[in-house]
Amino acid sequence: MAVTEAVENYLETILILSKLQPDVHAIDICSYLGYSRPTVSVILKKMKDQELVKVDSENHITLTEKGREVAENVYERHNIISEMLMKLGVSKETALEDACKLEHDLSDESFNALKEYFKKIMAEDSL
Repeated sequence: MAVTEAVENYLETILILSKLQPDVHAIDICSYLGYSRPTVSVILKKMKDQELVKVDSENHITLTEKGREVAENVYERHNIISEMLMKLGVSKETALEDACKLEHDLSDESFNALKEYFKKIMAEDSL
C-alpha cells in the first residue's frame, strides 16, 4: 500500500515533534498541524494499520522502523529543498511553504540530481 502525501506529512510531524519533546501524543499533532482531533485520529488509525506508527498504552506515538524511514526521507527533502530555495534568494517563509509542496511530488531521480548539484555548488562556493 502506497503512503499518501497526507500520511507523509503526519510522519514528518511525528519525527519533528519527537526531536522537540520526550513523548508525542495525538493532541501534539493536532496543535502542530492545526487539525481537529477526529481528523488526526483517522490518519493515526491508517498509519497503525500500515505499521508506520505504534501507540502504547499511555497513548505515546512512536514511529516504526518503516515509518521512520519514510519520515526521514520526507524531512531530508524538505530541509534540502528549502535550503536550496533560500540560497537562490527565496524568502524563508516562501521557501518552507514551497518545499512542503515539492518534497512529495519530486521524483527520487530529480531530487538526487538537485541534491548532488547543490552539494557541488556549495563546495565550490566555499573554496
